[in-house]
Parts: sequence; C-alpha cells; structure tokens
Amino acid sequence: MMNRFRLLTALGMGLALAGCKSDGQLVVAGNAVGITAVRTACPAVGIPDYTGDVTLFRSADSRTLSDLDVTAAITNLTSTCNEQGEQVYSEASFDVVARRADVRGARTVELPYFSTVLRGGSAVISKRVGTVTLTFADGQERASASGKAAAFVNRAEATLPTDIRERITRKRRAGDPDAALDPLADPEVRAAVQRATFELLIGFQLTQEQLGYNATR
Repeated sequence: MMNRFRLLTALGMGLALAGCKSDGQLVVAGNAVGITAVRTACPAVGIPDYTGDVTLFRSADSRTLSDLDVTAAITNLTSTCNEQGEQVYSEASFDVVARRADVRGARTVELPYFSTVLRGGSAVISKRVGTVTLTFADGQERASASGKAAAFVNRAEATLPTDIRERITRKRRAGDPDAALDPLADPEVRAAVQRATFELLIGFQLTQEQLGYNATR
C-alpha cells in the first residue's frame, strides 16, 4: 500500500524536516519561499494522503450514499520526542471520530490503523498495525476513541555528517561565487539530508478498494 501514497514528497524537504523543535540546532531552508525547519533527530509525524479517513458500506460492492454504514477520520495528531539517547524515541497520539448511518442498537466497530517509519521519503524501516475500538450506544450517531503509535530512530542515522553540516551552515560573504546558491541545491547535500530524514506516518489500514475510493471521490 505504501507505493500508493504520495506521502510528503510534494511538499519538498521543508515539511519532511519539521520534526521536533529545540534551540541551538541546525536550521535549513526548504524549497518553498519563506519556509524554514529546525533540524533534529526526531522524525516528522504525519498522515499520508488518502489514509486519514475510512468509509464503510453495508454491502461490499456498493458505493452509494444510501448504503453508507460508518465513516471515520483521524484527527488531533500530536507527538512527543525524546532524543537524549542513542535511540530517539517518538510517540504520537491521535483521536478517531466516527459517525454511523443507522443509530439503532448498541454497536462496536473496530478499525485497524498502521504506523510506519519511513527513511528518505520512501524506504520503509518498520510497520506496525493496531486497532481503534469505537463504541456506539443505542441511538447514538457519533463515537470517538484514541490511539497511539511509537517509533525508535537511530540517532547516528538521523544525524547529518559533519562535513555536510558545515557546507550548509558556512557563512557566505557577498561576492563569493556561491553566495546566492542554496546549499540544498547541491545533489550531494540534498541526498545526505534525505538519508538522515525520518518520518513516523499514521493512517487507517485500508484495503485497495478503500484506498481507491478515497483517492477518487
């Protein structure tokens, strides 16, 4: 399913480097004008395209509103990160809000979700699948639940080499041949930044049909 995601590449390196923020760390410029990001070893946290909501129908082959069963969405995604040790620990929490069409009777709905650690925008380092349980009381149209995901990232792999850091942060004076050049335009620098960039991505574990529905509706 991961190859169906547009992930975060369309936003360039700016969002991919967002991660956690603290003082005194390397600041690099993204592709978008006026966008900067604070470089840390913490993975950026986000929801891949088309995986933040799910629609269930009463019939497997139906996609009509009259046959709608349950809709749900992931919201309030937040994260914390501890980058003190050799293994950087990141934890994300989120809410799932849902609505059902038929409110008769009490009902429990279980929705699977995934958490994936991605390196360099495409390499899957790990993937886990969990379940969020939603409980509807009799006559209740809406329900909500919370979920969590966590990941470890190797600090050494998420840290830029010293020479690359120096090339990015080196002060340039007016008149220098490369004074007006973005260091991230250098393929070697850009590749090093990409290799050291990790993401913790969370979304519903969808079938191919559900993913296609989200992408085309």
